[in-house]
Amino acid sequence: MSGGIFVPEDVFERYAEDYDLWFEEHPAEYRSELGRVRALSPPIAPFSLEVGAGSGRFAAPLGIGLGVEPSVALCRMARWRGIEVIRAIGEAIPFRDASIPSVLMVTVICFLEDPSRVLAELQRILVPGGAVVIAFIERGGPIHQKYLYEGGKGRFLSCARFYTKEEVLSLLDNNGFWVTAVDPRAGFCVIAAQKG
Repeated sequence: MSGGIFVPEDVFERYAEDYDLWFEEHPAEYRSELGRVRALSPPIAPFSLEVGAGSGRFAAPLGIGLGVEPSVALCRMARWRGIEVIRAIGEAIPFRDASIPSVLMVTVICFLEDPSRVLAELQRILVPGGAVVIAFIERGGPIHQKYLYEGGKGRFLSCARFYTKEEVLSLLDNNGFWVTAVDPRAGFCVIAAQKG
C-alpha cells in the first residue's frame, strides 16, 4: 500500500487492521477493483512482484508470490496470506537488474514521495519488455470524493497526493514505459504498460 511514502508511516502501522478490514466491509468494490486489475495484468510468472503489497489483498488472489512493503504490520498480514514480503520502499527495491517479469502497484502511487524515482527503479528491475500495472484512485473522481473525508479508507486517503490519468500516463512516458491498455472507469484507473 505504500512505498517511499510521504504520509506518516505510523498511519499504516496504527491502523493496519482498519485498512485490511475495508476489503471485508466493501466486498463488491473490492471484487470490482480486483477484476479490473486482473483483466489488464499479464500472465503471472515466477518472480512477479507487487510493490506496496499492503496486506496482500491483491497479490494473493492474483497469484503474485512476491511483495515489497515498508509497513511492518501490513507485511505481517501479507505473509499470513502466503506472500513472500520484503520490508522495503519503492525507491530501493532489493532485486537485481532485469530480474522481475512484471510489477503490480495498486493504490500506491498516491503515497509516493517521488513517483518518478519509483518508476525508474521499476525500469531497473524489470526484464526487457517487462510489464507494469498501476491502479490508482483518480484525483477528482467519484472514489476520491467519496472516501477523502470518510472514516476507514478515508483515514489513509486524506494523507494521499492524487493524480489524474493524464499525469500518470505522462509519468510513465517520461520514465521509458509505453502504455498498452487503460481502464479509467469510475475514478479507479488501471493502466498497463511495458518497459521500453
